[in-house]
Amino acid sequence: MPDETWSRFCRALEQAGDVVLSGPDTPLDRAEGHRYLARLTREMLYSCLDNADPDFPRFHELDLVKIGADNPDNVYLSANVRGDRTYRITGRRGTIAYFSIGSKANRYAKDGTSASTGELSDADLTIGPDGTVEIIASATEHPGNWLPLAPDSTGLVVRQTYLDRTSEEPGSWHIEQVGGPDAPADLTPEFLAKALHRAAMSVHGTAATFAQWTRTFMARPNELPDFGQEMFQRAGGDPEIFYLHGYWTLRPGEAWVVETDVPDCPYWNFQLDNWWMESLDHRRRTSVNKHTATLSPDGRLTIVVAERDPGAGNWVDTCGHSSGTALLRWLGATEHPIPKCRVVPLEEVR
Repeated sequence: MPDETWSRFCRALEQAGDVVLSGPDTPLDRAEGHRYLARLTREMLYSCLDNADPDFPRFHELDLVKIGADNPDNVYLSANVRGDRTYRITGRRGTIAYFSIGSKANRYAKDGTSASTGELSDADLTIGPDGTVEIIASATEHPGNWLPLAPDSTGLVVRQTYLDRTSEEPGSWHIEQVGGPDAPADLTPEFLAKALHRAAMSVHGTAATFAQWTRTFMARPNELPDFGQEMFQRAGGDPEIFYLHGYWTLRPGEAWVVETDVPDCPYWNFQLDNWWMESLDHRRRTSVNKHTATLSPDGRLTIVVAERDPGAGNWVDTCGHSSGTALLRWLGATEHPIPKCRVVPLEEVR
């Protein structure tokens, strides 16, 4: 019987295209959807094949893929692990505004979840006198900086969040297994077949998960309501963050105005995303945060989402889109204001 490993991978990957075909059919949305699948394919092949060995993990920066309303202010790192191993993570904290690391049970390929199995953030982190940090990730508790692992832990996710990119530096991090083998195992046909299948299923599962989220948000257009935090945490969200997702849609000449009080918290941001929940072009003004936004004299925040700058409020560029998704994050806040939103003629904002 001929080897059908590659053919099965291609057929499974082709089914992910159905997710794009089920989305909006504007030329821009369709093109971004296919680019999204290409980005996911590149990332999942690397994660499931080239950087999959939990005995020899490597931190990988997620700078070329956008998933689930990725934060434009974040430097994301990921590594594959197993819950029955022990890992040493070493590095320097840097000067970046916020750091957290979590262990996850990633099941995007099966049920669209990536539940937390352990968390460690700035509030818990002990830094050495020379600025270095050591973290032990394991199932059994360790003194010092300890990141819990569970039997179903499959990966680690590091979030490093900027307030001001012009003055802050992210940390540098290294991971190694404690007491692991001296050399990686040889590649086998069985591993390759499983890795390709897992990659294709991960592409499909990830795309389908966030397409379903967008459809959920579409039930309440041009709002940023609390849809409940459980869904977002089950998908790998940071427990320190309160997420307000939404779907926006505008006609030419309209603006989406978002107004809210701002709670006392170390970080918050608002970002605009496309239908696929990818953050929009970071080279344009597609997000604002605690550092970059201008508040009114009474401390309120006004965001104006529009095709061009109205010269009032904190403008966020739609980048040629007429609809998409959006997210407001409150990090470390004890109160979580729900914004008041309205659609008005752009000229009225002026």
